[in-house]
Amino acid sequence: MAKTNASPAQNTVANNDVKTDLGITFKNVKTQSVNIGGTDFYYRKLGDNNAGVPVIFLNHLGATMDNCDPRIMDGIASEHQIICFDNRGVGATKGKTPKTIAEMAKDARAFIHALGYEKVDLVGFSMGGFISQEILLQEPQLVRKAVITGTGPAGGEGIKNVTKITYTDILRGLFSFKDAKTYLFFNRNENGKKSAKEFLARLKERIENRDKKMSFSNLQRQLKAIHAWALQTPQDLSVIKQPVLVANGDNDRMVQSSNTHELSKRIPNSELIIYKDAGHGGMYQYHEAFVKSALAFLAK
Repeated sequence: MAKTNASPAQNTVANNDVKTDLGITFKNVKTQSVNIGGTDFYYRKLGDNNAGVPVIFLNHLGATMDNCDPRIMDGIASEHQIICFDNRGVGATKGKTPKTIAEMAKDARAFIHALGYEKVDLVGFSMGGFISQEILLQEPQLVRKAVITGTGPAGGEGIKNVTKITYTDILRGLFSFKDAKTYLFFNRNENGKKSAKEFLARLKERIENRDKKMSFSNLQRQLKAIHAWALQTPQDLSVIKQPVLVANGDNDRMVQSSNTHELSKRIPNSELIIYKDAGHGGMYQYHEAFVKSALAFLAK
């Protein structure tokens, strides 16, 4: 597959990289920026600079950096440096969100190169898992290992319904005075409701210097990108040679769990984890188990 090269016209890091101080966690780590071709991309970096290959976290639909689970970020940062960021048009990063997953991946690659990394690990959730697949196909030499959760392949079963499900659950959230992620990410049984409440509470731990909210117009552009991904011709994932950990809940109503099994079959060097009694946000419901599995996988 032909590789495309990201060559931003201007790359300047706004803050000097320093080893993370003791006591710094995801709820209080500073926000930094790097200029890529005239656009400031905002990011947060947590963990020891000298902890080997850095981990890039690729987030879900509509998510800013404040939607990263602090338990997962802190957990992975205990052994690795982990970086989350606002891609183009998301949160504090200005511009229009691309209308294709491939373009989002090109922006993510430009961000990685702007930070000076030649090799990274990826952790991608939901739409971030789509982007992770594209990065693996566009520039395979950039990635050592990948963890993709709550996600599916291009053209995957039921992914075309994400827009409808998202709008429906946004309305459910408005009428019930609940965050839409309560419905999108978790089962509506006692375990799911409890996990949703705990997860949403964790997202509020950061009090100061919170990220800017994403605009509705850019959310719509993300949904168009996901819909295009759903209708896309299936890609040849057999060319992915890196180790890939694929995980999901057993009852994902956003990106059907069957897609997780399909990814595991089509990616040669893959491992599969299915969390019982969990939905799209299985990694959040079972965050302790997920961190343990992710660290073990990355350490192999």
